[in-house]
Amino acid sequence: MSTNMKHAYPHAGCEEHILFAGESGLEYRILVSSPGGEAPPEGYPVIYAVDGHALFHTLAESARLQTRKPHGYDPAVIVGIGYPSGEPFDMVRRCNDFTIPVGVETLPKRPDGSQWPEHGGADRFLDVLEQEIMPLIGDMFPVDRNRQALFGHSLGGLLVLHTLFTRPQLFTHYAAGSPSVWWGEYAVLEELTHFTRMFPALGLTRRLLITIGAEELEHMVADAELLPDKLAPLASSGLAVAMAKFPEEGHVSVLPAALSRLLRFALEQP
Repeated sequence: MSTNMKHAYPHAGCEEHILFAGESGLEYRILVSSPGGEAPPEGYPVIYAVDGHALFHTLAESARLQTRKPHGYDPAVIVGIGYPSGEPFDMVRRCNDFTIPVGVETLPKRPDGSQWPEHGGADRFLDVLEQEIMPLIGDMFPVDRNRQALFGHSLGGLLVLHTLFTRPQLFTHYAAGSPSVWWGEYAVLEELTHFTRMFPALGLTRRLLITIGAEELEHMVADAELLPDKLAPLASSGLAVAMAKFPEEGHVSVLPAALSRLLRFALEQP
């Protein structure tokens, strides 16, 4: 059973919902930016971003600027999913919510020598997203079911890939920023292999955007660049894959560029 409380948010057109979700009643902070115009006939497109306190403000302001008429994209609902700490990257919560179950022996040592936080709860988090957060947004706005996007960065990018590979029906647009493909000795690539076998029979049209900074760790760049090649055989079955590599950007500095590209990816009409 979940409970939801709405709070005012100190930015025009934005509000915060405090959601106690799932059987455990874990607290989430759902940041919502209302669209600046009337809904298109099909409803508003929606962009969901995890690590909400790191990404929401930049994404919401970028959407406000880029959806201005007469030349902007259709108005969109922007949703940031954050945590009560308000930290840009809440390592304890995000490590659990964004990762797939793997043995701790498959994980690299952390730079500070500490133990990895609890991890492997991606599917529990996706249940909350699918069963509680998305219906909350659907009750607030008329939404276009054919333009629903999910964005995540780093471990959040891993979550996006996991979601596409295991729940491709959940969103139409998947945007994986600097994805942590290395997690659990590349466990997500096993999911990719299964996905390539089952996707053609689903009859879905889906889009995937992968973003990376050219100055990120060498293996991160190589991992990101590997994905389009591995997924290329699905182009004829309805999966369109795009790659954006941003020169002179590192793992954090790449975020504003990635979010701007996300808007074009999620809101541009095919």
